[in-house]
Amino acid sequence: MDGEELTEEETALYDRQIRVWGVDAQKRLSKAHILVRGLNGTAVEFCKNMVLAGIGSLTLMDDRSVTEDVLQSNFLIPPDEAYYSGRSLDELCCESLKDFNPMVRVSVEKGDLSQFDGEFFDKFDAVVLSCCSLKTKKAINEKCRRRPRRVAFYAIECRDSCGEIFVDLQKYTYIQKKSDGTAECQLNYPSLEEAISIAWRDLPRKVSKVYFAMRVIERFELSEGRNPGETSISDLPLILKMRKELCDAQSLGESYIPTSLLERILAAGGKEHPPVCAILGGVLGQEVIKAISGKGDPLKNFFYFDTADGKGIIEDMSNSSTS
Repeated sequence: MDGEELTEEETALYDRQIRVWGVDAQKRLSKAHILVRGLNGTAVEFCKNMVLAGIGSLTLMDDRSVTEDVLQSNFLIPPDEAYYSGRSLDELCCESLKDFNPMVRVSVEKGDLSQFDGEFFDKFDAVVLSCCSLKTKKAINEKCRRRPRRVAFYAIECRDSCGEIFVDLQKYTYIQKKSDGTAECQLNYPSLEEAISIAWRDLPRKVSKVYFAMRVIERFELSEGRNPGETSISDLPLILKMRKELCDAQSLGESYIPTSLLERILAAGGKEHPPVCAILGGVLGQEVIKAISGKGDPLKNFFYFDTADGKGIIEDMSNSSTS
C-alpha cells in the first residue's frame, strides 16, 4: 500500500493535510474503505470529514425515510420535500457527499447489516454504527473481531445534548511521539460486550454520569425492542425503575445517574443537537484517521460529551486482561 504513490491531483488537493500528517498517512487514507450504517446528524458529520480527508471509499447504509428530526440535524439534505420525497437517507446522503470530493468513491449498500456474513466486512478498514440497537452493535462488533485482519469498529450516538463514542481497535500498534523521539506502543481493546459487562464497582472512581445513563436507557430499549431515539419522557417511570434495578444489582447509588440527566435525554426523543453532532463527528473523524495512519495516541475506549459542562471525557473501560 505504502509503495503506491499519490497522483499529482491527489497531492495538490490534499497538500495542506499532507503537511500536517505526512504523505505516508495520506497514502493509507487514500486506500482506506469505511462502512457507515445509520445516517444521523453525528454520522453525516463524520462522513463529511472522511470524504474531505480523502479516504478511498465510503459505503453508506440507511434506508429510512426523511423526517422532521432528520432535517434538523442532517445538513446533507435540503429541506425541499420535492427533492427528498420517496428517497432513502443513504441515497440522498450519497449524492451530496460525492459533491464534497469527487475523488472519493461513495456508494450505497442495501440490506440488513446484521444478516450479512462475516466475509462482507473483509473489504472494510473501519465500520461505524449509529442508530442501531445494542444487540446489533454487539453482533457486528463480534463479526469484525473474527475477521483474519483487523477491522476497526466504532459505535456513535448523540442524544440531543449528550453524546457517546465507543472504539474497538482490537490489538492495535501505533507510533507514539516522545521527547527523545518515537516509540512503538500496543493497546488491547475489549469488545463492546466485554466493555459494558465490567462491574460498575470495578470502574474508575470518577466515571462520566453519561456512561451510566446510556447503559440504563439502552438496557430499557433492549428490553422493549426499541432502537435509539425511540424513547420519550413518557417512559421516565419505567426508566427510573430500570435505574433502581441496575444500581441495586451493581451496588451503586442512584445519585450516580441523576434523574435530571435521564429526563434531558428522554425529552429529546430522536432529536440531535447539531453543535454536539459536529463535535462528536470531528472527534470520531480524528480517531479513524489515527487508526488508519498508525500515528497519534488513539482513544481508548469511550468518549463522552455533554453540553451541561462542555467537557469531552475519555473513559477507559477495560478489565485487567485487556488493559
